[in-house]
Amino acid sequence: MTNVVTGVQATAVPGYSERRPDLLRRLHKVEGQVRGIARMVDDDRYCIDVLTQVSAATRALQEVALGLLDDHLHHCVVDAARSSTAEGEAKLGELSETLRRAMRL
Repeated sequence: MTNVVTGVQATAVPGYSERRPDLLRRLHKVEGQVRGIARMVDDDRYCIDVLTQVSAATRALQEVALGLLDDHLHHCVVDAARSSTAEGEAKLGELSETLRRAMRL
């Protein structure tokens, strides 16, 4: 698996591996929410009702992202910093770029 930001080949187990079932459960729930929103649009439901559901799905995805971020910080970044200063700096740079992209919303 090659990291999109750094282009470095990743060999470590993802920090979220222990919470994988929970993440998948949450993502399947979001998937169902999005299908429900599509049905609402198809059924010409009231705009505010659709927007309320879009907001709920967005918030659910944000919670998944925050969980992944937390796992990344506590596992990937900490492990890299313990390994070497250069690896720690690389992980912090990667994290900074990821946050920069996320904040462009």
